[in-house]
Amino acid sequence: MSVLAHVFEEAGIATVALGSIGAHIQGTAPPRGLWCDFPLGRPLGKPNDPEFQHRVLAHALGLLGSSEPVVEKFADAITDDGTDTMVCELPPRHDPSLHPAVDEANGLRPAYDRAVAKLGNRTGAGRTVAADDIGAAVLAFTKIAEGTPWKEAGIPGIPARVAQDIRGYYETAALALAEHAPAAWAGARWFFTSTEAGRAIVDARQAMADVGEKHPIWFYIIPGDM
Repeated sequence: MSVLAHVFEEAGIATVALGSIGAHIQGTAPPRGLWCDFPLGRPLGKPNDPEFQHRVLAHALGLLGSSEPVVEKFADAITDDGTDTMVCELPPRHDPSLHPAVDEANGLRPAYDRAVAKLGNRTGAGRTVAADDIGAAVLAFTKIAEGTPWKEAGIPGIPARVAQDIRGYYETAALALAEHAPAAWAGARWFFTSTEAGRAIVDARQAMADVGEKHPIWFYIIPGDM
């Protein structure tokens, strides 16, 4: 981000970089930077709070008047103490012949579609696995958790990227079910602790580690601090 800012500045385009980690934005030294001490993924701080977001943007744009390199810190900080979780009622079982995690994923499709229709597909499925194929991807992780080698389980891509699409699908669906903006990592905590698919992915990760798969293959399947 800071490197691109310097490239744009050399081309005559003024820039302001927003960063969520103070050491990073200080260390990369953009021409103008605003450190916003917010959770990662929320550069403007508070979802559905235009007044707060406009204050962040006003501070950032105000730095454009500086002809000298400058990095400032936004006055307000937002912390995630790791305790907030979503309260989200999952759909009842529909097809007992399916693995519970697959049935769960299929049952969330209407909520997922409602959320995408309202919010757009910002963080949902589709980067590696389409929404129509989430159930099959979840099934692959259940097989790994039960002992199938990951290369034989039908994972449709790099395991970490597939897991991210499944989680994105679930968190997007949860926005329609919960009908409120959760705390920054509340959706991830809900997914990994309260859903069949999330638990299957956690178990698959452990199974891959236990059989000695290469560290990068299994470690990044879930966030490192989960």
